[in-house]
Amino acid sequence: MARIVLFNKPCGVLTQFTDSGGRPTLKDYIDVPGVYAAGRLDADSEGLVVLTDDGLQQERISDPRHKLDKVYWAQVEGIPDETALAGLRSGIDLGDFVTRPCRARQIAEPPGLWPRVPPIRVRAAIPTSWLEIGIAEGKNRQIRRMTAKVGFPTLRLVRWAVGEWTLAGLAPGQWRLLAATNRVNPMVGGRVNRLG
Repeated sequence: MARIVLFNKPCGVLTQFTDSGGRPTLKDYIDVPGVYAAGRLDADSEGLVVLTDDGLQQERISDPRHKLDKVYWAQVEGIPDETALAGLRSGIDLGDFVTRPCRARQIAEPPGLWPRVPPIRVRAAIPTSWLEIGIAEGKNRQIRRMTAKVGFPTLRLVRWAVGEWTLAGLAPGQWRLLAATNRVNPMVGGRVNRLG
């Protein structure tokens, strides 16, 4: 029976259980033995981390071959136009790889979003806006690199969903243990959290 833990990772927490530098890690928040993160989330990013004690389930969640949707909310510097959004959607050459086509749209600030600690930098003369981006891959700092490449650097990044699992009901630093099940197939019923 696989165990699944959903965790709302605060900014500054490493997606691992140990750190020789004494930085905050998953161990400071989660006391479920034997679970490991299925994929990573950068220290300066926030949001959903899925953990499991099942190696096959971990691979299904984190391996891009399974095309498991991940939905991010990105607060960016400036207000992207349709050309920038179309660039994100079609795939971007980041030098070391070309991103797969994705879904991207401008949204209002997500309701109920907690304040970030520490707060993002604010420049009075430069507006910010929010994007919702859905990808099925997840390479190192990919969303940040994508938005920067189209001219709108990411200031804050929150992962809202991984497959069917979301942050709904989880405050920063909180986690929830899902009932033990046979290997969960997060793709049952098709993709969820579709963007408009």
